[in-house]
Amino acid sequence: MTAAANFTGGAGRYAPSPSGNLHLGNLRTALVAWLAARSTGRRFVLRVDDLDRARDAGYAAAQLQQLASLGLTHDGEIVYQSDRTAHYAAALAELTAANLTYECVCSRKDILAAPTAPHAPPGAYPGTCRNLDPAQKAAALAAIAPRQPAIRLRTPVTAGTFTDQILGEQSADIDDFVLRRGDGTYAYNLATVVDDAAAGVDQIVRGADLASSTPRQILLGQLLGLPQPSYAHVPLVLNPAGARLAKRDGAVTLVDLAAQGITPEQVLQVLAQSLNLAHPGETVTAADLVPRFSLQQLPQQAWVVDPPALFKTAA
Repeated sequence: MTAAANFTGGAGRYAPSPSGNLHLGNLRTALVAWLAARSTGRRFVLRVDDLDRARDAGYAAAQLQQLASLGLTHDGEIVYQSDRTAHYAAALAELTAANLTYECVCSRKDILAAPTAPHAPPGAYPGTCRNLDPAQKAAALAAIAPRQPAIRLRTPVTAGTFTDQILGEQSADIDDFVLRRGDGTYAYNLATVVDDAAAGVDQIVRGADLASSTPRQILLGQLLGLPQPSYAHVPLVLNPAGARLAKRDGAVTLVDLAAQGITPEQVLQVLAQSLNLAHPGETVTAADLVPRFSLQQLPQQAWVVDPPALFKTAA
């Protein structure tokens, strides 16, 4: 955590899930998020997105240490989503009071088997439960008992567009997406919108794989009357085959790399070079990169790496 500082207002954030050690793709995105906040006088806050799994305090603590080892300090206390379910319940109640939600009994198999609109993407919800009359709804709920229904948003639009600070104009379809699953777990889209607003986050930097969910979150924020943040999605890190990095690609986490004698300082140098923020072989700190940084000047294409060869000269 950083000491008290003079901030101009607003915040950026990084929000990992405690499912494992951070890999090169996670660390690269975290670095961009930190630089985007620090270069604009914003606070940098950390949140652990642990709704989809039991909180793993070991991984959460390890991830914090890994970020700190790169010089990515944070401001304020770390937030755990599993501590904030009352806030998600309040937001869901607000949407329900506005007749913007409905119960859904459909399984994933049901959705994939159902006919959809001609141009809808695969897996888009076709609205099966949206307009059931009371008798149909009662029969549907009885058919899945004791399983509980999911809660979906009754979306007033079918698509959304936003301007990404790295990728430019982005568009995506918006279906009646889930806000709370049948097992009672609140969905990522609702939780992240509520949490970002509560933390004063007005600058969201994250991986490009989440760009397609952004129009949903913008819509939710509008329906809840929340301030709208800016968005920047960092291109992914891929292996030579064009797939996202995985354990099978070799050493991709700080823990793996440390076992091979690679230091966090060497990792930071390689990450900075991939973002056009450092010269090959230049030794830099995260603070050194702040005055060099601009979201608009970052690469717009994926970073393709071969982990076994990446640090050959550094090892």
